[in-house]
Amino acid sequence: MTVFHFFNCAILTFGPHAVYYSATPLSEYDTLGTSVKAALVYLGTALVKLVCLATFLKVSENESFDPYQELLKALIGFIDVAGLYFALTQLTHRNISQNHKFQAVGLGWAFADSVLHRLAPLWVGARGLEFTWDYILQGLEANANLVFSISLAALGSLMWLRKNKPKTLVPIIYACAGIVATMPSITSYLRRGLGWHFPKVVGFELFTSLAMAFISWQLFSACQRPSA
Repeated sequence: MTVFHFFNCAILTFGPHAVYYSATPLSEYDTLGTSVKAALVYLGTALVKLVCLATFLKVSENESFDPYQELLKALIGFIDVAGLYFALTQLTHRNISQNHKFQAVGLGWAFADSVLHRLAPLWVGARGLEFTWDYILQGLEANANLVFSISLAALGSLMWLRKNKPKTLVPIIYACAGIVATMPSITSYLRRGLGWHFPKVVGFELFTSLAMAFISWQLFSACQRPSA
């Protein structure tokens, strides 16, 4: 039963990445190499973030919300934006469209994040003798992170790759990208500052990820329309 629970949680955590790749044109255009490169860039970015967090943040003895520490975390979190910029603009890609490029980069980014942060807890905890909902909720959180990563990659492609976007949409694009980039700090405030329980935080992440995906899709569609 414990192994069955582990596999269920693992499929919930990592399965949507494979489904997204196979169910979209990404598999037809063979963008796996782009996703792998983005995953490697994520690992390098995560290493830089780890060094920065260990250097500038203090070890907290309690779970209380510290605004100064969380502000530093948010600023360090923007290293992800720099990593996405490198993945979208500096890596060599196959001759694929901008639409497929940001999806492949976002997919590889989200998969690497799930492997790095959720595989070990699943392997250690989900095989325990006592059933818990925590790992199912972590799988749902990984799905929300997948949507966030693809949305941020879409917004990044609009900021850095599309030159002829409407000027009225530029502030909205940057504001949405800032919201997605600071989402870890927002959820940390909800959990530590407001005392939200994990299921409520995951529900908020799922709802917000869908809302940001819809907004990103609308912005991407508006920027693709020919200017009058």
